[in-house]
Amino acid sequence: MATEPQLAFCVREVEPPGVEVRVNFGVFAGRTATAAEIDELAKALLPKVGEVSIVAEERHEIGGDTEAQLDQVRIEVAPDHLPDDPHELDKLCGPLVEAAGGWARDCIAERHAEVSEL
Repeated sequence: MATEPQLAFCVREVEPPGVEVRVNFGVFAGRTATAAEIDELAKALLPKVGEVSIVAEERHEIGGDTEAQLDQVRIEVAPDHLPDDPHELDKLCGPLVEAAGGWARDCIAERHAEVSEL
């Protein structure tokens, strides 16, 4: 019997990535990263880690008296693609952050949207 895919579902046990790099893209670019830009980021990261997951998200933080919207890019590397030695892992994080920052600066320089106060 075939089952239909679920539109929404709950995940109670989430396996965290070994390393996560966050890029505050929208704060500086004033826009969301494009699919082509994400592809360029992947090309820059793959030689460093071999496999990567990139999430471009529009995040909404909402509370009783506050609301914030953030366009963020998250780079996740699974533990099995990272060195076991903590010192080597620390050495890898620097180039990942540097590559992500360089990518973001290039994207912003190429196409920046002005952010205005409402």
